Amino acid sequence: MDVGSSAFWLALLEIVWVNILLSGDNAVVIALAARTLPENQQKKAIVIGSGAAIVMRIILTLVAAKLLMLPYLKIIGAVLLVYIGVSLVKSDDDEGGHEKSHASLLSAIRTILVADLVMSLDNVVAVAAAAHGDTTLLIIGLALSIPLVIFGSTLLLSVIEKFPLIVWLGAALLGYIAGEMFVADPVIEPSSETWASLVHMTHHQLGITMGVVGALLVVVLGKIFVARAKS
Repeated sequence: MDVGSSAFWLALLEIVWVNILLSGDNAVVIALAARTLPENQQKKAIVIGSGAAIVMRIILTLVAAKLLMLPYLKIIGAVLLVYIGVSLVKSDDDEGGHEKSHASLLSAIRTILVADLVMSLDNVVAVAAAAHGDTTLLIIGLALSIPLVIFGSTLLLSVIEKFPLIVWLGAALLGYIAGEMFVADPVIEPSSETWASLVHMTHHQLGITMGVVGALLVVVLGKIFVARAKS
């Protein structure tokens, strides 16, 4: 696609816009992971984590179609998201202050990358469609999204400090995404359509229901682990 053409710039705008819309949950994870670090490392974690996540998303987008067809990938991803959600909630309520939540900047960045990797599996399909097969366009569009994701994560981090309840809401969001992802796996999806028809639901409604179950699972497990740690 010619860089000077209007089609190129329209497609570029579309990629940036789609990525902003789909990066809300990623910004939540980045902010939740960074909040447990000392103040002087929080900004660094957000910048490095966001940049690395976007680079990873570019690579994912190039192989998105094949990745999404792999059996059990979304099931594994759903389990990982539940684990990350519970870990973030548990670290928020741990006794002994923020320093015990994440041992280092590296561990916070690792949490950001793993969560972003899992949650980007579906998102990259929309971004790839917007790029129309143009790799240059894809890379430029996602790179332009980096400062926007950083801004969103930084803003959310300041809100979390004032309203700690957001940590639980963020963890519940991860559980919700995990529930939706679980029933969308190629191994589960055929059976889930049968389950949906048995309870007079559409497949979309079943996805929402499983999302709510996933959110509740993270919150309940989080409460159990926090209570056990305190006792």
